[in-house]
Amino acid sequence: ESFDQREKRTSVLVQSPTCEGNQDAATLFRDQTVPESKGSSSALHFYSHPCEIGDKQQTPLCFPSFSDGSSSGKRPAAVYSGVRPYVPKRQRQVLSADPKHSSEPVVGPQTRQNRIISDVSARLKPYLDKKPGAAGIPRKLLMSLEGHHGPVNTVQWCPVLCLSHLLLSASMDKTFKVWDGAESGRCLRAYTCHSGAVRDACWTPCGRQLLSGSFDNTAVITDVETGQQAVKVDNQFKVMCVALHPDSPDVFLCGGYSSVVKAWDSRCCKVVKVYKAGVQQTLNILFLRGGQDFITSTDCVSRDSADRTLIAWDFQTTAKVSNQIYHERYTCPSLALHPQEESFVAQTNGNYIALFSSQRPYRMNKRRRFEGHKVEGFAVQSDISPDGTILASGSSTGFAHFYDFHNARMLHSFQAHSQPCLGVSQHPVLPATAVTCDWAGEIKIWH
Repeated sequence: ESFDQREKRTSVLVQSPTCEGNQDAATLFRDQTVPESKGSSSALHFYSHPCEIGDKQQTPLCFPSFSDGSSSGKRPAAVYSGVRPYVPKRQRQVLSADPKHSSEPVVGPQTRQNRIISDVSARLKPYLDKKPGAAGIPRKLLMSLEGHHGPVNTVQWCPVLCLSHLLLSASMDKTFKVWDGAESGRCLRAYTCHSGAVRDACWTPCGRQLLSGSFDNTAVITDVETGQQAVKVDNQFKVMCVALHPDSPDVFLCGGYSSVVKAWDSRCCKVVKVYKAGVQQTLNILFLRGGQDFITSTDCVSRDSADRTLIAWDFQTTAKVSNQIYHERYTCPSLALHPQEESFVAQTNGNYIALFSSQRPYRMNKRRRFEGHKVEGFAVQSDISPDGTILASGSSTGFAHFYDFHNARMLHSFQAHSQPCLGVSQHPVLPATAVTCDWAGEIKIWH
């Protein structure tokens, strides 16, 4: 076959009505090579003109051009509305490492449905404009929240009243979660920024960030809405408890499997103060009103007295104010501050809750103690209602107990869980509403 015959045959093949209107495709074959006929001095011949048949110029097929090295030879992928495009693994790794991108991909703009901090819950609205009434005692199960695969160490309602339908939980399954605890009961977001068990977590005063401490030695401040880590610090010891300064939320304390308590400044991610106690472990930290002093609970017990079991510290000078507050031989796994009176309570492994003055010299009230529940070595937490009249506590037997704060009389108790109940938290707005958590990872809301 001669060269002219091959050229006419090629020009007929490239005719296609699908490429009409594409003026740039006429240069498709300019860079294409075709073998020459026998006897030619050159092995290749180059086109430099469009194909013509008769007097009419034909437009060749729309093949992709390879003149630009960045262009791809693949057919462009069709994009359909509502279909998430495929993202290669290497590109996903780059996006996840970029702080500008969220840890969980979100397709399309954020709407009210997928936002965590949104409008006020319809169940809360009737109570926000009213003067808070007397606290009540929950008696019926409202809902069960399932999703944790390990013991839930703490549960806490959001301190911002208009956002108090949000519930925070921290678990030994290395996650902490935010739930809708007022209406749907669904998990709004799970945070997986720790590689170890999350021992403690709390809300910041603005309700838009979370502070968490873990057995992976780190404390993290996380954005509630996006899940981004705003601050991450390494304490070089397993973190058992964290506490935000009440007047300076940028400063927080971390205690755990160490003889020291560290104060961090989240603005510079540096240790600003160190409190040396000479103990093996710090179980809990409680800031007193005003933030000038704070109390730490330790595991230090010697013979018949618990010297240094509770230690009062001066926040500014890092000096010990007192280490002779509690003189019995039981450790105190948790502390709670009264919302109105100058007092705080300490859960003890002696199966009772002790009452202390929050003013120096922090004397214990020996005439009033709250008895009737079991602790037996579990980190059982207690909580005081917003009006200060009801003290609630979990129990190693799975019961939830409610006491009259002023006379220490037990008002009511019920079987909340089959496993040890580790915490009870009373709702700041909804009357007679509380949440409980247990050793098996179950969370229940009562009203």
